[in-house]
Amino acid sequence: MKIIAHRGYSGLYPENTLLAIRKALDAGCDGIEIDLYRVEDTLVVIHDADVSRTTNGTGLLNNFNLQQLQLLDAGQGQRVPTLMQVLQLVNNQCLLNIELKGADTAGLLLQELATAEQQLGTRPELLLISSFNHHLLRFLHQHRPELKLGALTASLPLDYAAFASQLAAFSVHCDQDFIDERLVQDAHQRGLQVWVYTVNSAVRARQLHQLGVDAIFCNYPLEAKNWLSAAD
Repeated sequence: MKIIAHRGYSGLYPENTLLAIRKALDAGCDGIEIDLYRVEDTLVVIHDADVSRTTNGTGLLNNFNLQQLQLLDAGQGQRVPTLMQVLQLVNNQCLLNIELKGADTAGLLLQELATAEQQLGTRPELLLISSFNHHLLRFLHQHRPELKLGALTASLPLDYAAFASQLAAFSVHCDQDFIDERLVQDAHQRGLQVWVYTVNSAVRARQLHQLGVDAIFCNYPLEAKNWLSAAD
């Protein structure tokens, strides 16, 4: 079972910052997950539509321009990074799961990925694009069908993983509170991987491993590796 650092090594370092991402790389995780919104013509790495929780600023993200946003302290002197900064730091060292939060992010993502592939040598096969907004995933599949997609759900659908198959997804990403054996089996029968968020308990991680889950998102990636090693 793969370990994906949720918003970087967010259990010990400020989430979605270059520091948290660097520490996740040092921990040897299988992948790193980040969140994207659009500010002006740039994709920035932040989880909330309001800056209050993760920075020393207050107010809605769309009230900030890029220069104002990057003056904020995101914790321990870190700034809100751009997607390009993260791609440069990760540099194909592990899988990068990019979650699209803002509804206006998909078109700009394609532009920035094209630039990153040309200028940074970013390998698209090491990217996984996910979202709760399945319209964005359909748009991406139509324009870059080779990109791996992760279809997010915070429920247990009546038709299990059918919605992810309809999106031609690579994986279905499930809330740990809404996961059962039938969903895992249905997804696997459809050729989909099952990734579960956000698992910060050794007991739960081992349960999901036994259930056949392919990956978990965790705020403590190094600790999670030790949990699974102890279970083997």
